[in-house]
Amino acid sequence: MSSERYKKGLAIRREVLGAEYVDAALARADDFNREFQELVTEYCWGAAWGGETLSRRDRSLLNLVMIGALNRGEEFKLHLRGALNNGCSRAEIKEALIQLAIYAGIPAGIEAFRHAGEVFASIDRASSDEEGMQ
Repeated sequence: MSSERYKKGLAIRREVLGAEYVDAALARADDFNREFQELVTEYCWGAAWGGETLSRRDRSLLNLVMIGALNRGEEFKLHLRGALNNGCSRAEIKEALIQLAIYAGIPAGIEAFRHAGEVFASIDRASSDEEGMQ
């Protein structure tokens, strides 16, 4: 696929989620899901994330709340890392998850906080390991 929106989406997707993750997802695409990967890249990342009005930081917070409300754990964890890449602080993420719990329900909030805790613990361990190697 070579549309401008796809190219823009691919660049944004790599910047937010990390090139390694995106390239691996695209490399795993097969005849069954290749079109879906192209659709996600062109429309989710090129059209929605490529808009000029909202910042990536704002889009990340919106995504966390929506994905958390839908209880999509793996996508939530992926987008939490993306939110950190987009400059969201842990305090901002916490406030967004409190908002999620109030409006989408406490069970969704509990699950989102649990997933966030797992991601933060993983990041903290990796950071600690890197400091120990220096």
